[in-house]
Amino acid sequence: MTGQELQALLLQKWGYSFDVQLRKAQGKVFFQVMWRYLEQASFPMDEAAYLEHLNAIATYLEEWGSTAYIQQYIEQTPERPRLGKAVSIPIDLGMRASEWLIDDF
Repeated sequence: MTGQELQALLLQKWGYSFDVQLRKAQGKVFFQVMWRYLEQASFPMDEAAYLEHLNAIATYLEEWGSTAYIQQYIEQTPERPRLGKAVSIPIDLGMRASEWLIDDF
């Protein structure tokens, strides 16, 4: 998955280019779809920076073998990002969890 494919998935599901983040909490990694989006005047990134950010996130998802899971979750979830509430998707890193939890995202 590329950053552009990730953006297309977000646009198809919710109609906006939402920000996405990887977060570590309680020894787990979460893919979070935030409530801010590229089309907002106050969004802190321009389109080039946004796509670069999505490419970095997509690279992690590819490395972890999680792209199909994230895509399916987004397509099927009834949740929607809203102010103060991200859509939070846990990622199972399996046996390699400890090596990824050391690095910062």
